[in-house]
Amino acid sequence: MEKSPSLPEPSSSNTVRKEPLCDFPEEVREAFRRLRETGDPAAADTVVLAIVAEHMPRKGVPISDQSALVADLGFDSFAITEMIFFVEELFEVSISNAEILGVSSVADLREFVRAKLASREPRPE
Repeated sequence: MEKSPSLPEPSSSNTVRKEPLCDFPEEVREAFRRLRETGDPAAADTVVLAIVAEHMPRKGVPISDQSALVADLGFDSFAITEMIFFVEELFEVSISNAEILGVSSVADLREFVRAKLASREPRPE
């Protein structure tokens, strides 16, 4: 029996890896595509806000640039670690523990991700 060409190849652990933003709204996936194609910083901001909303422990709390990750949105070290792993994989960047210690608000995270993307090596085509 032939494999369907539309099915992803299973990994060595026999699990199928989903696209990281497949459960996010279309406007977030579109912003990510725009970021990949043009490097548009506003697109990165849209994606980062969606990532914060997805990972924040206190669901339903309004998010603004001034929102403190811990005090306002309920992040603890575990939730921050999960979010940072997601950011690293999605944006193909490496983030050290020391670097993330300076990030305390949504605005800090947006600026941090912008800086990481700006300093990243161009991907080979």
